Amino acid sequence: MKRVALWAPLAIFALVFVVVISGLVKPGETVVRSAMVGKPVPDFALPAMVPGKPGLSAATFRQGQPRLLNVFASWCVPCIAEAPQLLRLKAAGVPIDAIAVRDTGTAIAGFLARNGDPYARIGSDSASRVQMALGSSGVPETFVVDGRGIVVKQIIGDIRPEQVDEIVQAVRAAR
Repeated sequence: MKRVALWAPLAIFALVFVVVISGLVKPGETVVRSAMVGKPVPDFALPAMVPGKPGLSAATFRQGQPRLLNVFASWCVPCIAEAPQLLRLKAAGVPIDAIAVRDTGTAIAGFLARNGDPYARIGSDSASRVQMALGSSGVPETFVVDGRGIVVKQIIGDIRPEQVDEIVQAVRAAR
C-alpha cells in the first residue's frame, strides 16, 4: 500500500505531462469562425471621421456593390502593417470603407497622410459600439460584404500580402 502511494504523484505527473505534450504536438482548431458570416451588417450610422470624407452607415452596404469594411485605428501597429495591402486592394478596384474605433479625426488624418488612404468613407465609432455589434474583437479586422449587406468573409488581424488576391476574388464572387 505504501509503495502505491509513493508512486502515485509520479504517475499523476506523467499523465499531465503526456496531455500537455499531446496538446503542443497536435494543437486544436486554429481558425476563428466568424459569427457574422452569412448575416447582414447590423444597422448603424456613424458620423464622418475626417473632413472631406463622408461618414458611414449600414445602408452603404446595401446598394448592390460588394465592398470591404475595415475596422482600424491610428494607434494600431498592425493597421500600419496592412496599409499597403489595402492600397493594393483599392488599386485592384475593390471599394473600401472604414470604421475608426476610439480615435480622433486629427490622429486619423495623420495616419492616412503617413500610410496612404484607401477609404471611400470613414465613420467614427468612438465608443466601439458598431465594432462590437459586428463581432469584432480588435483592430484591424476586415469584412467582405456583398451588395445586399451580407457579410461573406471576415479577416481577423491585418491583411497579409499573400491574402490580397484571395480577397479580390472574394469580392468578385460576392457580386
